[in-house]
Amino acid sequence: MTLNFRSVLLSILFCAAISAQAALPAFDSGGRPVPSIAPMLKRVNPAVVNISTFSTREVYNPLLNDPFFRHFFQIPEQPRYQPKRQQHSAGSGVIVDKEKGLVITNFHVVNNADEVFVSLIDGRDFKAKVIGEDKELDIAILQIKGSNLTEVQLGDSNRLEVGDFVVAIGNPFGLGQTVTTGVVSALGRSGLGIEGYENFIQTDASINPGNSGGALVNLNGELIGINTAIIAPSGGNIGIGFAIPIDMVKASMVQIVEHGEVRRGMIGVTIQDINSELRKAFDLKHGQQGVLVTGVIGDSAAEKAGLKAGDVIVSVDGKATRSTGQLRSSIAVREIGETLALNVIRDGKEREFTVKIEKPKVSTATISQSKMLQGVKLENNPKGDGVVIVAVAPNSIAAYSGLRPGDVIMEANRMRVYDLDSLGKALNRSKDELLLQINRNGRYFYLVIR
Repeated sequence: MTLNFRSVLLSILFCAAISAQAALPAFDSGGRPVPSIAPMLKRVNPAVVNISTFSTREVYNPLLNDPFFRHFFQIPEQPRYQPKRQQHSAGSGVIVDKEKGLVITNFHVVNNADEVFVSLIDGRDFKAKVIGEDKELDIAILQIKGSNLTEVQLGDSNRLEVGDFVVAIGNPFGLGQTVTTGVVSALGRSGLGIEGYENFIQTDASINPGNSGGALVNLNGELIGINTAIIAPSGGNIGIGFAIPIDMVKASMVQIVEHGEVRRGMIGVTIQDINSELRKAFDLKHGQQGVLVTGVIGDSAAEKAGLKAGDVIVSVDGKATRSTGQLRSSIAVREIGETLALNVIRDGKEREFTVKIEKPKVSTATISQSKMLQGVKLENNPKGDGVVIVAVAPNSIAAYSGLRPGDVIMEANRMRVYDLDSLGKALNRSKDELLLQINRNGRYFYLVIR
């Protein structure tokens, strides 16, 4: 009975491996078939590349740049020579179009790089051209010129489920191509303050520094995510890694290749997540989840469609929406002019609205291009005038200057800020300095960002 059971078990594993088209059987030392992902990796690994960047930066000396220090020691106001240092960093990328030589990686991998080089597993090296970036999603598209390239097939991240097996491939710590395995631990992770648009796949497949921009694939060898971040209190992997869903990446890549930039629209609502108190206040039934509409911008697509403050958006095009991050990401991947079917709970009854995505009335380009506010996620204040800082990226100029999530910008460059549109106009007053009046928990103060 034991032998028969073992035979049946091996047969099941063998058949499961065949049906997965990736875990094809290998053989152990005794010649017995065992599941293995090696055949799939032989197809995919050549499409995962190592990325090296080189940049030259001035070495900042806080003493020499201090006017009081220079005056005391009679040092000239502007030193003739600022020492420079060459910086080198490493990351990963994925070839997704072998004919055009298109490579996907993270924006933070190539940010501020003077030169970018792509290394293939077969030993070839190419100088790459950065053809476009999506800073808010943390994606960059590179292009290399070479023959006999290998591409990875794009999967469908919308079909992922918690518990699906995944494989992470990248270049951790500059060691060279490395493969780790795990499962999808969670979906739709947001609110981490890492990127402007967050709808992460969480996985326990080991992701470490250097894996950024690498591939997260399923057992069929299809690309379902771009590895981008980890939670690492000790500096190394603890089993909590995040990847950008490939459906979001694909939407950005199409626009970058077509337009050279990403053009995002809006529907014209301000929103917030629903906590237990709001759930009771809006009389939501057990198990009902959604996003609360706190305000509707005048003459926007949302107002024209009939949406109102107090509506609870529960799904977009039939897909459940549980957080503000998910809703923002759902809109971010759509092109201007497309329509969305929103299911909304109003006064206890579910209704459907069709909303057209329109060009932002806000000067989002001005805000996103402002060096002082790079890495800052902003939204109109649902409680009145001003713009709320939703998230501040670590190591950004804004973070070092003292901005915090929850701050409300009331003035910018001595102009009153009512919403994102007026903030965008205020930014045009100065390119090198930003004077802000901040409301932090009822306390007002001014802050300068340079």
